[in-house]
This record gives sequence, structure tokens and C-alpha cells, in this order.
Amino acid sequence: MKSDPARTTTGPPAVTVPGRRMEELGADEALRLLGTVELGRIVFTRHALPAVRPVNHLLEDGDIIIRVQDGSTLAALLAARPGTGVVVAYEADAIDQGAHLGWSVVATGYATAVTAPGEVERYAHLLQPWVEGTTSGAVRIRPDLVTGFRLLESGP
Repeated sequence: MKSDPARTTTGPPAVTVPGRRMEELGADEALRLLGTVELGRIVFTRHALPAVRPVNHLLEDGDIIIRVQDGSTLAALLAARPGTGVVVAYEADAIDQGAHLGWSVVATGYATAVTAPGEVERYAHLLQPWVEGTTSGAVRIRPDLVTGFRLLESGP
């Protein structure tokens, strides 16, 4: 579908949900909340476009640790850039779709392969993959920017 730059269109009007408000979270609170859930989504670049994969994680000393399947696109990207890592975003949330309440957090930073054998073994025991496949390594995401928001009920 082509767009006509001469024609100006506007989107639908903004909609507010009665009884709800959004509150921005500080980085520390956002990371704390991220550590309370097991599942998130990693966003990385694949063929110059964003790619998103659901993964389970743990939070350790402010870093997000995940495991990726051997031979996956993300594993190949990390192997191609040893030490320097790749820029990723990691998102996790806990939102009640019926009540329209909850929170969402996005952490952006560099992902690097965990290479210390003792750490790899420890993470293999702490993070069990949710899908079949060979997973022999772990990935550390060191967040540089952490943002988040909480959806709350408005006061009376």
C-alpha cells in the first residue's frame, strides 16, 4: 500500500479509559518488577529489521540472563560479535487485560554471550528452556536504559 504525501490523514482520536491512569516507573522499580516474572521478549535486529522472541529469564545483579537455542539467529549474532555484544531490548510485563491494570518494563542494552564455564553451568540449572531444542549457552543483557510504566486505577 502506497501513501500519498500530499494527503494528510489523522489517526483516530485519543481514547482515555475512565478510572485508569499511567505512572512512569523509575529504573530501580522497573528492574525490581522485571525480576518478579519469568517470561519476557527479547528484541534484536535480524536482516536489518526488528525481531522479537519470547524467552524466560532471571535477573541477577541488575543483569538479565537468558538462554537461547544453539543455531538460533540471536546465537549466531552473538557468535559474530564476541566480546562487543549486540544491542537488544528486553520487555516484560504483567498486565491484567480484563481490569486494564499492571505494568510493563523495557530494558535496552548490550547482550553478550556468557563464556565462563561455571556461570554457563549454573545458568543451565537455573533457567530451563520452555521449548525443545539444544541450549548450551547463556546470554547476559546489561541494561543501559530501563524504562517502565504502571497502569493504575484513578483515585475518586
